Amino acid sequence: MPPAMTDLLDIWAAHSPLAGHALDQITVDFLLPTGIYIQMDVPREATIQHIKLLLWKQAQSFPLFPSLGDMESHMFECVNQAAVHEELEDETRRLCDVRPFLPVLKLVTRNCGRAERLLDSKIGVLISKGLHELDAINDQEVKDFRVKMFRLSEERMQQVQMMTCKEWLQVCFSPELEPSAVTDGLNDRPTDLKVIIHFDQSQDSASLKVPSSCVPSELKELALKKWLTTHGPEEDEEEWRGQYVLRVSHCLEFLCGDQPLVQYKYIRSCMQAKESPHLTLVHTSTVKGMFDKEISAIGAVVSRKSSNPPLPLPPKRRVPTQVQTCVWDVSSPFKIVLVNGSKVNAEETAKVQVRAGLFHGTELLCKPAVSSESSGRSDHTWRDSTLEFDLSVCDLPRMTRLCFAIYAVMDKVKKQKSTKNAHINKYQTIRKAGKVHYPIAWVNTMVFDYKGQLKTGDIILHCWSSFPDELEEMLNPIGTIQTNPYTENATALHIHFPEYSSHAIVFPPFDKILEKAAEIIGANECGATGRGGKKFHIELKEIMERDPLSQLCENEKDLIWTLRHDCKDNFPESLPKLLLSVKWSKHEDMAQLQALLQIWPKLSPRDALELLDFNYPDQYVRKYAVGCLRDMSEEELSQYLLQLVQVLRYEPYYDCALTHFLLERAQGNRKIGHFLFWHLRSEIHMPAVSVQFALILEAYCRGSIPHIEVLKKQVDALSKLKSVNELIKLGTIKNARSKTKEAMLTKEAMMTCLRQSGYSETLSDLHSPLDPNILLSGINVERCRYMDSKMKPLWIVYNNKLLGGDTLGIIFKNGDDLRQDMLTLQILKLMDLLWKEANLDLRIVPYGCLATGDRAGLIEVVSSADTIANIQLTSSNVAAAAAFNKDALLNWLKERNSGDALERAIEEFTLSCAGYCVATYVLGIGDRHSDNIMVRSTGQLFHIDFGHILGNFKSKFGIKRERVPFILTHDFIHVIQQGKTGYTEKFGSFRQYCEEAYLVLRKNGNLFITLFALMLTAGLPELTSVKDIQYLKDSLALGKTDEEALKQFRQKFDEALRESWTTKVNWMAHNVAKDNRS
Repeated sequence: MPPAMTDLLDIWAAHSPLAGHALDQITVDFLLPTGIYIQMDVPREATIQHIKLLLWKQAQSFPLFPSLGDMESHMFECVNQAAVHEELEDETRRLCDVRPFLPVLKLVTRNCGRAERLLDSKIGVLISKGLHELDAINDQEVKDFRVKMFRLSEERMQQVQMMTCKEWLQVCFSPELEPSAVTDGLNDRPTDLKVIIHFDQSQDSASLKVPSSCVPSELKELALKKWLTTHGPEEDEEEWRGQYVLRVSHCLEFLCGDQPLVQYKYIRSCMQAKESPHLTLVHTSTVKGMFDKEISAIGAVVSRKSSNPPLPLPPKRRVPTQVQTCVWDVSSPFKIVLVNGSKVNAEETAKVQVRAGLFHGTELLCKPAVSSESSGRSDHTWRDSTLEFDLSVCDLPRMTRLCFAIYAVMDKVKKQKSTKNAHINKYQTIRKAGKVHYPIAWVNTMVFDYKGQLKTGDIILHCWSSFPDELEEMLNPIGTIQTNPYTENATALHIHFPEYSSHAIVFPPFDKILEKAAEIIGANECGATGRGGKKFHIELKEIMERDPLSQLCENEKDLIWTLRHDCKDNFPESLPKLLLSVKWSKHEDMAQLQALLQIWPKLSPRDALELLDFNYPDQYVRKYAVGCLRDMSEEELSQYLLQLVQVLRYEPYYDCALTHFLLERAQGNRKIGHFLFWHLRSEIHMPAVSVQFALILEAYCRGSIPHIEVLKKQVDALSKLKSVNELIKLGTIKNARSKTKEAMLTKEAMMTCLRQSGYSETLSDLHSPLDPNILLSGINVERCRYMDSKMKPLWIVYNNKLLGGDTLGIIFKNGDDLRQDMLTLQILKLMDLLWKEANLDLRIVPYGCLATGDRAGLIEVVSSADTIANIQLTSSNVAAAAAFNKDALLNWLKERNSGDALERAIEEFTLSCAGYCVATYVLGIGDRHSDNIMVRSTGQLFHIDFGHILGNFKSKFGIKRERVPFILTHDFIHVIQQGKTGYTEKFGSFRQYCEEAYLVLRKNGNLFITLFALMLTAGLPELTSVKDIQYLKDSLALGKTDEEALKQFRQKFDEALRESWTTKVNWMAHNVAKDNRS
């Protein structure tokens, strides 16, 4: 074996003065199936195919070469960086990109179709979980789901093969549209629009003046006429017209719809910025080339659908011996048996107990059952091992969760110097009769399996040891039903589900549920009525207008259930409150609810989102909610995709309506597919969702084969950026003593690295992960740098492939969790949309931000912008005085704008300042200082870096450093008032904008609460419980009238004005600290 490598980074990323001399050759050990071992040097950047060719030449001089057979029937296998066997089926990859854990390659024989193996290998590499890992899971639910998805994906690919080029263009590169609610008023008052038309493959451009109500086909005709007057004979016009399509010049968005120009988001943003839109006429042969390339990629794997339909499969033969019992016919109480517990991490003196509860969502269906006490070291058995629940088997809802908590019972409490449970004091939850209960582990499982059959027999549950805050009796129903995959050290609870019948017990199918409801209504004549008088109607209205966080008392639940038909007719959007009022532990009530749901009016997609919360686990309710979401436009679905991916965690079974919906929409729109891929892949390392997200990613890839190569290029590029970042961190540690020398050396190392062919090729010609319609050509190395914060983020400048001279900045972060920033920016984008719907454009800048992996991701650089701190420091040599220079900001804007442009910049500043004042107040965005508030040269103010939200403000010495609910300083007011004192008219407008913006958000308060509630299990540090969301309810003053809420808001506004000096002092302290660091 070769000598051990001390720093593996130096093998695959050996490229800089810091890492030592670049290694062009790597010594690799090859293990052949004949038992022969060969060691030889190969080029670091050689492809696997080239290495195999070199090996074959070398192997000819070794024994047993003839028995190897054909080279193409073999492939390499290695152990990858995740310590997992990886088959290197894709031989176009380079060795330095594969990055084996050790330079050892094993040659193995291929044993099935090459194309299928290659696809499997590519998908495994792309989703960072080899498909052989999924093959190895011995779970029938996983196998059934994969078979079903394989069939659906193949059908999807065959449909794509039948598409026309225009249909394909719509799926892959359709432009973003403004919601009609935003553009309705604009269509009535069309304005003239100056459009710059570029001609593909030509340096020429032309300027056209058209009405904003003009449609793309009319614009294309005008552009072609202009082109032909200078470049071609008039008679060819008819022939030329069908040969071109319009594209947004800087990105891959083709205007092939028939909407007016003003409805396209790009055109609208140009109009708002008073800029001319740039569009390019592209010849259809270019588009056809892209289309043919994708269709051939599908054809390599999937056979085209034949015109003769395949013979239908024979009907499934039911096994006659398998008699089933309906769960409603079993009246015995539900029980389980505790067999034993092992690896229980408790003090030797402690007694260990198990508590078990049956839940439907967050509702406890009956009193929890508690075991007897057990003592011992780490293995435990319980004397009375059967736990019986006060609930009959017949009344178990289909989605019942069985939740366990294992806890230690100890005497009240001498101070312990040490304890095996480091979290013991944090999670001390229950004190009873002089005893203290300390949670040790929890685990959940479903009572019915994925086919609706009541579980029987033995099952070993590997438990989780990290407890969230605020648990009801230590049970964690909102936690995952997956068991802990790290079985080696996890507490294991062995339980037994008894049999209540000699036959399998199943939950009845849907038609039987409706039959049951009809039977109940028939027997009870007043069942269909249940309508209240005027008094009850007023009470019902008051209950229905409450926000989603409001608790219902038992009397109110009874009233809602009694008047459920009134709710349907008069308050259809109150469905969530009706669902919380159903007694799910009575199967008769459940059946009546399902019958009512069949005739319930469709909710708007925004209202239906709440039904995907954890409180509503019923599969038919969730199916109804997904049915409502089908009315979402692509833009609206993109807006809520982050939450829809998170609520997949609440789905107990892989095959569910939400998964199907997301896959259908993602495979029907490339942009949605792109973001679905990244939202899933960025969390695939989390054990609770690893298998579920891998299965959905596999299904997406199989149904979007041409997208695999596009995404793989992005994954490879991010892997290279991570290597560069690690190199810089390594360099800054090595050279920590000499700061200047460190900066020079590490910057030089970064440049050298980015110029290497292995890096520059991988980092070039890819779709931007932040916006898949933007093509990045190559890195502008001279303008790249790394930033001086702890994690050394990379500041990368790219050239735009589609528009010469245009550059795009991207920040790559490795070591920071960007998911909270991503959520905050998504909510800011939604606020912007809601304001625009109310005819209030507050010029928000919701820049791109995308988590791409475990504490890694990308942030879009907003062009022509600088921080308030830099603007102030540039105008003052003394850091302490900079924060008090009220003219600095206005002077900075004056330098960049003059005349009408300055007036427009001040208006942009006023509008955006109002928007961000309200947004930061409502969302409780903390840690605001002059380094995370920026201004564009056009005047737009915007905030960055959202590490603290929902009122989690930074504090020093126990005092909140930010006393002000939002940032409003005198230099902001100085700009708003155009540098004049006492110019109250402009400031009055600013105040009016703030109040209007606040009232719009209040109207949509329930939507904001729902979106944060859907993120509760995402694991964000400042969003872990309903208490965190309570902040939103308070800041929006939900439950108060508009007048009361405005009064509260005005008080906070005046307080911000009065406290302006404290903000100045904070900013001064920040400037001084920063000055001392640099």
